[in-house]
Amino acid sequence: MRELLERYAADYAAAEQMLSGHGDDQSIIHYPTVFLYIGDEAGQAIEPMIQMNAAKWENSAGVIYFHAASTSRSGGSASGSGGQAPAAGATGASAGSYAGGNAGGNGRQAASAAKVTEVVLDGLSTYGSDHKAGRKELWEAFRGNAGYLADLNRALRGVSDTIADYGRLYASFDRLHLAVITRADDPMNALVPDISLLAQAIFQQSFKSVQMDLYTLISEREQMDTFAHASAIGVSFLRELEGMQRQDYTFSALLEVTGDGLAIPVVHPPSPLFDLVYVLSDRNEKGMTAVNGIRDNYDIICHIQLLKNRKRKDAQEGVAYGGYNNSTFKNSLRTESGRQGFVSAGLSKVKRPNYSIALTVLYHLHMQLSELLAKEPELSMREKLACFGLDPASVDAMLTQLLPSEEQLADMTGLLTSGVRYEQLKPLSLRDAEEALFGDGAAVFFHNHFARTAQQRLSEFGAAPEMRRAVAKFERERADISFYQLCAWTEPSGDDGSVLAGVRSRIKELAIAVEQAREELERTQSGRAEDVRIQRLPFMDKQNLRSFIRAFFQLVYGQKWELLRLELELSLYRRLADELEQLHELYRLRVKQMADMADVMKLTALQSIKTADDYIGQNIFEYYARVTADIVLDVQDKRGAGIWFDERYLGSAAELLEQGNEAYVNKLAQLCLKHVLTAEPFAQTFEEELLRRANVTIDYTNRQALAKEDLFKRLYRTLEENASINVRLLDYTHEHRYEEKYMFGDADSEFVQYALGVDETSRIYKLGCIHEKRSSGVEKLNLMGGFHLEDLLYYRNGKVYYETYRENGYAFHGVDPAGLPELR
Repeated sequence: MRELLERYAADYAAAEQMLSGHGDDQSIIHYPTVFLYIGDEAGQAIEPMIQMNAAKWENSAGVIYFHAASTSRSGGSASGSGGQAPAAGATGASAGSYAGGNAGGNGRQAASAAKVTEVVLDGLSTYGSDHKAGRKELWEAFRGNAGYLADLNRALRGVSDTIADYGRLYASFDRLHLAVITRADDPMNALVPDISLLAQAIFQQSFKSVQMDLYTLISEREQMDTFAHASAIGVSFLRELEGMQRQDYTFSALLEVTGDGLAIPVVHPPSPLFDLVYVLSDRNEKGMTAVNGIRDNYDIICHIQLLKNRKRKDAQEGVAYGGYNNSTFKNSLRTESGRQGFVSAGLSKVKRPNYSIALTVLYHLHMQLSELLAKEPELSMREKLACFGLDPASVDAMLTQLLPSEEQLADMTGLLTSGVRYEQLKPLSLRDAEEALFGDGAAVFFHNHFARTAQQRLSEFGAAPEMRRAVAKFERERADISFYQLCAWTEPSGDDGSVLAGVRSRIKELAIAVEQAREELERTQSGRAEDVRIQRLPFMDKQNLRSFIRAFFQLVYGQKWELLRLELELSLYRRLADELEQLHELYRLRVKQMADMADVMKLTALQSIKTADDYIGQNIFEYYARVTADIVLDVQDKRGAGIWFDERYLGSAAELLEQGNEAYVNKLAQLCLKHVLTAEPFAQTFEEELLRRANVTIDYTNRQALAKEDLFKRLYRTLEENASINVRLLDYTHEHRYEEKYMFGDADSEFVQYALGVDETSRIYKLGCIHEKRSSGVEKLNLMGGFHLEDLLYYRNGKVYYETYRENGYAFHGVDPAGLPELR
């Protein structure tokens, strides 16, 4: 059930995040973009980034994702469909294209359409697993195998052709944005210069320029026994990266391969290899680990790419809102000596917590419907008894089926007598008179034809089916009756309003009546025969005897019949009481089922709220309890009190529960999505929603109610605090620190206008806004650049491992270490 709830909430949140069609804009990227993932570890970013871009970018279908790895992401050595055979002389490199899948929510369809090309360099994983010299040997194996380059060339040229097919999706084909992504601790990053420059060289044949950025992902979590070696690999890559970004960095290698197997050199003239290098860690500058770990950095990469490559819909927009200028930013990171600084970033979001809201509203809707089901109608005890088929008329009808009619007592007058005369009977008691007349014949006859017949019919009588049929009929006729009332009415420890209590009260009455009837029968049988009133005729003893016998049976066996009826009714009620208790267990389990589901829904909702930001998640539970109650009442007012249990809405809760919890939750989720989450309160801007939610526990006449300006201050502070830079530096205020900050949201909204004006005259960083028409929230991207290798705590902490491993004979570099920058 938890999985079902989480899937429902994720689908709703994803649908809300898909801005298109919800009154919000999706952004459009201006130039073609290729994400180049190098290394097996980097491949983990592909699916999340596909989903993020599909949700944010209108033309995301034209984005290419290219992965160079030593093993396939599917676990095999070959790529997906369309894979090509290895080139001649290769040890098994293969290339293929496939659609990225496994996306969640409404991003699934867009993500599955994304173009992902994977080149598996078979055999390299063998070198990467060798701690001693794996990274160096991996580089040498790559350089020494023409098949690897042949497959990379073939696949990259295929990507270039594919981009040309997406021409209608882009505003310009003058430039291509190439984002290279790798992990610092992945041995395959030794190939970053080769693969990056090969991709750049091939793409430059189709585009006037290729802007190439590198995103280096760092995991600072200790990796158990391998953390030291992983840190050493990370430092070795950063040391090489320092050299790649020098002004005098050059590169030349035979990387391009023709269809005939001829090699063509790729030359990089003296200049930094990458336009900008971004270093993103799973720990921020405060030393705190991000909630979503390194996954948050994937979102940062997507935002940076949008910032640098967004199509402006208004020519004046960039000027009006302080747009991003890559050249200005890049120049601000360069020291007087010409040394280029690295860049990092932090991202925070303030938006309606749709995931938590969906779970919270579902819980409150469940509780509202439970209250409607449990509402006690105004019924008399007779009506409640009739619900179970236990009203006096129904019980009399049952007894009529069970007990032979009293008229059949007349048949007893035909019993043979002993020949005794009436005059002889007169002084006798009625018991003795019966003995004198019939012996035990009358008693046996009554037992066989009345008592035993009644008991047999009672044993065969289906009290349970009869009662259940009566309940089902009553439920069909009365929409205000559910298992909640039936459970309360059959409660064994119930009060006077309980049907079971009424039945038990009737049982006590009948038990007393039976005893009284027995006593009355005893008194009657002890009476004298001559006291029985008959018409006595002189000298007609036989006639008088017949009159006595008739009167005797009417009197004595009439009372016996009445006693039998009372005893039978008592036995019947006891059986009915037992059946009511069994029915109560059934109804109790249904009520418990509803309560247990409520507990799971509530716990799931509260746990999701806890994971949200303390401020953004405040009062979700209280606010949406009121919102949901108002919506339920409004729908009832418009469409009738019983509308929620109409087949067009929830339908029969009892029938759904009988099918199981999943059937009920599925139907409830559909109902919530269709009739509740589409209501007006869910169409507010995030500022309005948050302001109302912040004040939900305060009377609106209270002066302490949160003012809009106070809300904006808190929102601004929350955005800034949560956008901490995702890298740990030795000194926050290092010498060359340069910052720019950008809001992603509706620049005309009150909150963004407030944010743009805060500390406008005193701030020491640039603050701009990427205008997107949206009401669902706002995001803030903080860029910080100008730091260098020696400023990174990751580098300083890992350098000792790097040096120790090298001193013990470990080799990390394919290139000559003598040509690398000195360790700082």
